[in-house]
Amino acid sequence: MSKDLIKGALDIDPWLEPYSASLISRQLQYHQWLETLEKSEGSLFDFASSYKKYGLHADKATKAITITEYIPDVQLVSLVGEFNGWDVDSHRLEKKNDFGLWQLTIEPVNGDYAIAHDSKYKISMLTAAGERIYRLDPWGTRATFDKYTTLYEGRFWNPELTYTFKHPRPHLNEVEGLKIYEAHVGISSPEPKIASYKEFTQNTLPVIHKLGYNTIQLMAIMEHAYYASFGYQVTNFFSISSRYGTPEELKELIDEAHRLGIRVLLDVVHSHSSKNVEDGLNNFNGTDHYLFHGGPKGNHDLWDSRLFNYSNYETLRFLLSNLKFYVDVYGFDGFRFDGVTSMLYKHHGLSYGFSGDYNEYFNQDLVDNDAITYLMLGHRLLEEISEADKGALFTTVAEDVSGMPTLCLPISKGGIGFDYRLSMAIPDMWIKILKHLRDEEWDLGNIVFTLTNRRHGEKCIAYSESHDQALVGDKTLAFWLMDKEMYTNMSELSPMTETVSRGLALHKMIRLVTFALGGEGYLNFEGNEFGHPEWLDFPREGNDDSYHYARRQFNLIHDDLLRYKFLFRFDSAMLELDTKYGVLLTPQAYISLKHEIDKVLVFERNGLLFIFNFHPTQSFPDYKVGVEAAGEYQIVLDSDSKELGGFGRINDLDSAGNKISFPTLPEQWNNRSNALFIYVPSRTALVLQLKSKVK
Repeated sequence: MSKDLIKGALDIDPWLEPYSASLISRQLQYHQWLETLEKSEGSLFDFASSYKKYGLHADKATKAITITEYIPDVQLVSLVGEFNGWDVDSHRLEKKNDFGLWQLTIEPVNGDYAIAHDSKYKISMLTAAGERIYRLDPWGTRATFDKYTTLYEGRFWNPELTYTFKHPRPHLNEVEGLKIYEAHVGISSPEPKIASYKEFTQNTLPVIHKLGYNTIQLMAIMEHAYYASFGYQVTNFFSISSRYGTPEELKELIDEAHRLGIRVLLDVVHSHSSKNVEDGLNNFNGTDHYLFHGGPKGNHDLWDSRLFNYSNYETLRFLLSNLKFYVDVYGFDGFRFDGVTSMLYKHHGLSYGFSGDYNEYFNQDLVDNDAITYLMLGHRLLEEISEADKGALFTTVAEDVSGMPTLCLPISKGGIGFDYRLSMAIPDMWIKILKHLRDEEWDLGNIVFTLTNRRHGEKCIAYSESHDQALVGDKTLAFWLMDKEMYTNMSELSPMTETVSRGLALHKMIRLVTFALGGEGYLNFEGNEFGHPEWLDFPREGNDDSYHYARRQFNLIHDDLLRYKFLFRFDSAMLELDTKYGVLLTPQAYISLKHEIDKVLVFERNGLLFIFNFHPTQSFPDYKVGVEAAGEYQIVLDSDSKELGGFGRINDLDSAGNKISFPTLPEQWNNRSNALFIYVPSRTALVLQLKSKVK
């Protein structure tokens, strides 16, 4: 019976057989926790609905306010705030059991809520040692910055009018794969400031929609005291960042994205928590083990943060409720889990080089099965929400550098449950190539291997660069390719230099080959699609708190005299290949040619013929390529077209303005049944489709 739990995983990868005991152990631990929660809470769904009870809540019918908190190891608990003059004695909570549950109901005053909307409040405790401490509500849904104390303050968010969602969650069609636009609300403005949810809704969503992305991954939404942490040092897990606006404005953003047919994923940080005490979770009740591991085990030394204790009942309540909260209240369509490698292993991936040896993934001394159980429970929860929400589909993406087998298999097949993992080796490869190799030294075999080296049956998100490469101290692909000339020679009024022409050409080719070969989904960080000319640097002490580089200059794509528009158009044309013909959700490509001398790469995926000539100088007239399906082919994407910033060396129109076709010959070539001849200019990528299927 136990082996039935992992049969699906073994069918996909028989090499997992020697590690069956470890895989079964994970499944049994998950099922034991699920059974425990179902017995004690009714269901996992109800357990994760605890956000409706825990924290401070208003009853709109009776105008009463109730607070429920889990606070072990303290003598007294009080609710204090502007409503009672911060009096620690007037509103004491009652201890409800021996496990740390405290509760209080505050009746209305003069027929209205005793606590005003948006007023400040805190939880005061008398610790076991007799110390009086004040903390923010762990379940609080609003926290705002106080410039005088430089701390975040908890607020009771209870508006008279709340935003009502008007549009259903969009569903991806059967052809389209996941095309993710990784975005950060605060930097989404050309102006050196913090952009708002409303500005993102009005200005950025239309750009994303025009490009053709069907999914947005929103970063830095969960409240974080330090803006420059990029949202990865979360202080208040149920509060969305107030620096961009209000909860109702974020709801409006997501609702408008849904209207446009765009799904929204939350970049969720459950791998660790900020060390902040005054406005975070750390030492909440005066101990070092509230929701976290105590002692050194509870500290992440490299990130200088706290680590959750995933074996703790109330930690699971907190984190699982956090997921359901963002799905229920804000309408998010799934999650990109940050720092999954840190969660999966007791060593957190620190100074650990993964070789791919299966012993690295199933060694009980190395792997954190409690964290794996939490992740499995999270995915089971999303299944239950989906069942209750008329089949709404939720997507999860894992940021994992280790390559953990079964990470992206369903629980029913013996996996952990993720839908996708990020192919983190791909951007590293491109940076190394651009940094260390001359164009003629590029190894097509190595490029293809890195792009296609992924586990069978487990889906990947491919990307050539993400926010990591955009940060100051690193360089984006556009910077590696064009560097300082981006400030001087990107105007069409200036001559097309060799640096800029090379940069434009390779920027397009790198993205297309990554898109077409690298995975079952694709990701781009905002601004990178048009070769944003500046790195990303948040205000900090080292730059005099400047916002000059904490922005994205979308204005550049609207300036018809600048060459950034070409990269923007290409990105849209590339995504359209998937929208029209289906690329990402199809089996891996058949690669028929990797010619290291010519620097020509040819492959087919779902009937599309991709031809890349990476040679820096050599163009090939009448180049012979193999293709499986016979017929007449037409070009559906030409990276060298003038419309996309190229030289227009291929004229694919006849004298009457009709598309030229390239007929196949019934001749076996490069292990394909047919062949065709075509002109392939240097530094050019071509995509062809059968004339009968061109849309």
